[in-house]
Amino acid sequence: MSAFLADLPRYPFLQYALLTGLLVSVACGIIGSYVVTKRITYIAGSIAHTVLGGLGAARYCQTVYHWEWFHPLYGAVLAALVSAVIIGVVSMRARQREDTVIGSLWAVGMAAGILFIYKTPGYNEDLMSYLFGSILMVSPQDLWMIAGLDILVVIVGVLFYNQFLALCFDEEFARLRGVHVEFYYLLLLCLTALTVVLLVTVVGIVMVIALLTLPAAVAGELTKKLWHMMALSTVLTALFTTAGLAVSYGPDLPAGATTIIIAGITYLLVILGLRIFRVRR
Repeated sequence: MSAFLADLPRYPFLQYALLTGLLVSVACGIIGSYVVTKRITYIAGSIAHTVLGGLGAARYCQTVYHWEWFHPLYGAVLAALVSAVIIGVVSMRARQREDTVIGSLWAVGMAAGILFIYKTPGYNEDLMSYLFGSILMVSPQDLWMIAGLDILVVIVGVLFYNQFLALCFDEEFARLRGVHVEFYYLLLLCLTALTVVLLVTVVGIVMVIALLTLPAAVAGELTKKLWHMMALSTVLTALFTTAGLAVSYGPDLPAGATTIIIAGITYLLVILGLRIFRVRR
């Protein structure tokens, strides 16, 4: 950790990584609280894995068709939003089993991404790093894109707080009060999709669900109101990402995996601590 603190003022890539973690924590804290409260973690998992298809397609078009403007994160956003809309429509309208569609999107998205990566000429280590996180590889261009997505997610998430609150806790009551439940459910899934894309740059596709849910789960154990949960979850995500960077830097460990380990240990300690406290009372 001392090495990280010493090198932080000297190396821009460390500053970019730290700033990315802090930016992402805001969207993660807000949307993660909705995801945990609404219990749609499995949907977020499916969206996360379809992102690889968008990343692979974008890099393929960049390399083969010379679409230099088509950044991999553009493909990730497109794939995430399309999968969110498909899942939302199936959940509300179609007769197919929801879990079957979610599982199919999960598998097909990953398979498509692997095929695109395989057929893309050249070395694709940077693209494969999205599987496990690449926060130390964030560029200024990526940082601006992440900041833009973060601002959009936060504005919409806060602007429609009451509607999402009603949707998460009592969908039928919300419908009786005149809330357009289907619209806000789709909007929530789209915001979840954008947050997943943000988190992919920090911890990767494989572990994105952990960072989306663990801070919110810890906050949910310690708070009673949703907005308190969001605030605490935001702070916890920022602490986890910063600690993950600091702890992993010296021993040269994967920053994303280290972040998740710290978040997981914190969650277990909070759960055990609360149980011991309740038993003693």
